[in-house]
Amino acid sequence: MTEESAIEFPCAFPIKMMGRDTPEFRATARRLIEHHVGPVAEELIQVNLSARGNFVSVTVTVTATSQQQLDDIYRDVSGHDDVLMAL
Repeated sequence: MTEESAIEFPCAFPIKMMGRDTPEFRATARRLIEHHVGPVAEELIQVNLSARGNFVSVTVTVTATSQQQLDDIYRDVSGHDDVLMAL
């Protein structure tokens, strides 16, 4: 039985990752997403610092093509040691 998604594909879909504010984390966040969707344009990446500047959220908006693609992205992102939280 095929599981249906509430999302209509393809669609723009933001993926947010939070971690410690380091240049390495920012590069890792981008690389994790690009592994699944290919190169991402700069304007599709938003970076926000925490109030004290210790943590950063990186939001990458991708063109999602399937629920399986999103599941694969979240599995990789959530499983990475540097990603403290993914939404």
